[in-house]
Amino acid sequence: MAALPIIGEVIGKVLDRVLPDKAANDAAKAALLQMEVSGELQAVAGQLQTNIAEAQSKSVFVAGWRPFVGWTCGAAFAYAFVLQPFAFLLLKAFHSSFDLNSLPKLDLATMLPVLLGMLGLGAMRSYDKANGVGSGQ
Repeated sequence: MAALPIIGEVIGKVLDRVLPDKAANDAAKAALLQMEVSGELQAVAGQLQTNIAEAQSKSVFVAGWRPFVGWTCGAAFAYAFVLQPFAFLLLKAFHSSFDLNSLPKLDLATMLPVLLGMLGLGAMRSYDKANGVGSGQ
């Protein structure tokens, strides 16, 4: 697979920056080589190719699901950490008779792993956009 050397090279450069300690860097590169040998890196490369194909799609149902999930999680995050606390504050400050418990409560324990996963993928999407993948160029 042609992508494997490129992926290994990119990860190697990242390791050089993240792990300046020679012993730790060598150990991480050895683990990367083991992944290449065991085929795990091929699975990662296959997923990357799938992601690129999705990003290049003109269909909103294929290329639009990640932005939809991202905006949904972002809105839920903003509600739970900004809007709801300020609503509580304002309602209490103005001695409102509104029942604070009637405001919807979001299950952030379920939503945050999705949001954090999307944020991790955000770096890949930025890389894709910078290289003209899926941006209509």
